[in-house]
Amino acid sequence: MGAPDTGAAASILVVLPPATGGADAVSPGTVVAGLPLLRRVVLAGGRAGFGRVWAFGSAPSGDGRPDARPAAPAADDPGPARAPGRVVVLAANVIPTPQWFRTLLELPLAKDTLYVDDAKVAVIESGEPSAILAAATRCRTLAELVTALGGAVAVVDRALEPRGRFPLATRADLPRAETWLLGSLVKRGEGVTSRYLERRISLAITRRLVATPVTPNVMTFVSVSIGLAGAPFFLASSAAYQLPGALLFLAHSILDGCDGELARLKFLESRRGAILDYWGDNLVHAAVFSCMAIGWSLAVHALWPLVLGAVLVASSLAAAAVLFRQTLEDDVPDADAPAVARITEQFSHRDFIYLVVALAAAGKAAWFVAVASVGTPIFLLLALASRLAARTR
Repeated sequence: MGAPDTGAAASILVVLPPATGGADAVSPGTVVAGLPLLRRVVLAGGRAGFGRVWAFGSAPSGDGRPDARPAAPAADDPGPARAPGRVVVLAANVIPTPQWFRTLLELPLAKDTLYVDDAKVAVIESGEPSAILAAATRCRTLAELVTALGGAVAVVDRALEPRGRFPLATRADLPRAETWLLGSLVKRGEGVTSRYLERRISLAITRRLVATPVTPNVMTFVSVSIGLAGAPFFLASSAAYQLPGALLFLAHSILDGCDGELARLKFLESRRGAILDYWGDNLVHAAVFSCMAIGWSLAVHALWPLVLGAVLVASSLAAAAVLFRQTLEDDVPDADAPAVARITEQFSHRDFIYLVVALAAAGKAAWFVAVASVGTPIFLLLALASRLAARTR
């Protein structure tokens, strides 16, 4: 038998009732952005890598019974409750993000010292996590737990990364909490138009969808369908046709953000959904570019626009294949990344769609094919160089 896992499995999240009460206080069942608060906390903890999540005193009756924890470990269980590890204690009225939890798990801490932040969160690198859990069963709040442990461990007041969490004092805080949660979905490395225009629209739509049965995959199919519906409009050379097609293409781009937002907000991310989203998006691009080239060929009664279109489509799909893994892993190059990787990331944004809209308004979508049939092969070379640099690094 191998040694017990002392990595993520040795970390424990303990959730205790908040110190605040009253008729307007939030409860573990309070729905925040489509999920009950306690479930949101537990799922965020699981996504962050906690081995176990224990919730105490969260029953509606407030009787202090543990109602959302695993069974107590057996005497011979070498699992995470008995193995040394990190314990994070959270008040149940604090909304966390998985990224914030990971930050707490990675903080350098002195052993057997309880670091407490404003009676909302505490962290300890404990040699005996079972002692922390035993004390938690007797305490109704984090403040009581700190008092109970005060004689056994050192207690230090410390600000523990205020970003990445939102404390709910009363139900009146729920609208601001949902706005904060939605804002946390914006990824690093978003393009300018995506961050300041498209995300504003997609997040507003997601906010209304999150309480419905609509799933991320359904939104992917809706987005792809709208994009494909816009492609045939580019077969005509008139602005009266091209502009509606371009606007449908833009609508696809905006709605394409909703599936990922829903997935992250409700913890429904899956590799299958990410693949469906990624290649559905590229299918729309290929269809739009193909129809642009065909429409140009029909307008000039020549075949050479089809050659340019083939180069554009083939290069864009090849670049998508090269960047596939990086995109699925949300691997945004940082300041220390090779220059070619940072340049490639900047050119991978979809700001080009606004150029398509502008050209389509003048009935000149073919100009985009002419420019992109040169630029996309260059982008493909940059993507290949970026992957090579990443492997070398």
